[in-house]
Amino acid sequence: MIPKVILGKGPRATRRLIGYLYGKGTANEHTDPHLVTSWNDFAPDPGRSPHRDPKEVEDQLATQLDQPVTMLGNRAPKFTVWHCPVRAAPEDPILSDGQWADIARRIVAAAGIAPDGDEEACRWVAVRHADDHIHIAATLVCQDGRRPRRDHDIRAVQREARKIEVDYGLRRLKPGDGTAAKRPTSKEHFKAKRLGQDTTSREILRVHVRRAMAAASTEAEFFTLLEATGVKVRPKTEPSGDVTGYSVSLPGDVNEQKEPIWYAGSTLSGDLSLPKIRKRLAATAPEPVAVRPGNPWHQATATAERIPDHLTHSNDEVAQGQLDALGGALDLLTITAPAAARAELECSAVAFERATRSRITADLASARALRRSVQAIWKDPVRHGDDAGLAMLLDVALTAVAYAMHWHRTRQHAQQQAAAEQALVHLQAVYGQIAEPVLVDLAHRTPSPQTKRRYAYQLQQAIPEHAARILNDRAWDALATVLAEAETAGHNAATILNQALSQRTLDDARSPARALTWRIHRLGQRHPPGPQAQAASARHTMRGPAASLPVATPTPEPSKGYQR
Repeated sequence: MIPKVILGKGPRATRRLIGYLYGKGTANEHTDPHLVTSWNDFAPDPGRSPHRDPKEVEDQLATQLDQPVTMLGNRAPKFTVWHCPVRAAPEDPILSDGQWADIARRIVAAAGIAPDGDEEACRWVAVRHADDHIHIAATLVCQDGRRPRRDHDIRAVQREARKIEVDYGLRRLKPGDGTAAKRPTSKEHFKAKRLGQDTTSREILRVHVRRAMAAASTEAEFFTLLEATGVKVRPKTEPSGDVTGYSVSLPGDVNEQKEPIWYAGSTLSGDLSLPKIRKRLAATAPEPVAVRPGNPWHQATATAERIPDHLTHSNDEVAQGQLDALGGALDLLTITAPAAARAELECSAVAFERATRSRITADLASARALRRSVQAIWKDPVRHGDDAGLAMLLDVALTAVAYAMHWHRTRQHAQQQAAAEQALVHLQAVYGQIAEPVLVDLAHRTPSPQTKRRYAYQLQQAIPEHAARILNDRAWDALATVLAEAETAGHNAATILNQALSQRTLDDARSPARALTWRIHRLGQRHPPGPQAQAASARHTMRGPAASLPVATPTPEPSKGYQR
């Protein structure tokens, strides 16, 4: 249940609000508007006065609400109207008028508008004009001339809404911290439905802006990328010529006068204002040094694989910066992924967006490497062979998102934790979709049984605590294939296996076999070291006798399909 507090001012603020609540709505969305309760339970109801002119009753109701304000004259407060829409979730049951009346009384009591037992409290009404919500309209002068005690009314109303959800068996929302993006209004939802859109223009624009921000290296490139996606951009220019902000609009999204509907970046989300975007671009700009080109999928995977360590051992600012960069990576991967996987990956990116924002100031520069590598993936039109690059990056992203969930939980970031949980579900689905064909193809190229026995022995010597689980995993054949391919490329199998093991522990991997497969696949494509370097490395990393001793062939696990 979502309550939202809005203040109004002006000589006709109450009358305008009553007119809106009893009107047809901007898209004829208001149906059967009527009172469900009021401060005295017998206020005039324009929706239930069939023998009178509705406008006349609306005037009467507004006059009664305004009476305490009018009595104060020039001593009346600046803001005289307290307006609070209260909306249930789409999946909630339809509540009766009596239930909405009880909810309204609890909300005004919690807000300090009409505390229980205060017979001289503010005047208020609750109007229902749809199944899923009511509007509470109150005037901010008590009937005896006092001002209501509304200290922290927004927080108080939110706390009461959480209790109402429990009492009525409604969808239970997570307590927030004020960092969530602005929610679309009911008007925007109705318009999206009328236009046949799955989401509102505000939400569509937020996705476009986030992707452009993740892909851009400069402010000019940011605006260019936005316009390239079809978004209309209107800079906010001061008389000095300085650009201090921007607004965006979707083609075809117009008002009644056929004029474009513009959204300022800051109204899409607090982190999408132009000053915030400039700060991000400055912190993540490429360093002016020559970097040896490499496979961007491998580079992005290597940097993303370090996110769990940052979330565990680095300070909160660095950790927040890593989450921000991971969110940008998911935004851009949605564009580069195969068409069949984009919908699920976009759901993951949209969900994780909420997990990237908290009240902790992000150290954006700490995640520059991840941003640059993902930008390189986006800019390079050449796919690196099959989908192995995306599969290995998604594999480490799964672990990173799971750690993000835990990181938010320990800091009591309830909404961010829930967002990470939701993103994880979508990521698991898209990972299976991308990774399974790659793993199956690798398994079809598995080396001879003798070679596999040699690899199995090396594995048992190098990592005995995980060996049995790996050898009985269906991905074992794929792992043996990438080890064989690494040897063919000139690597030493034992050495590269130990290199893969040293990168990160396998203790938190849901499938050590798959995690090792992607690591060795990545390492095996590097330029192999010379014979002397290999011999020196082998002396330090080999733990057992020659790898040619026979080993019992592991019993294959029954076919279960690949799961992360």
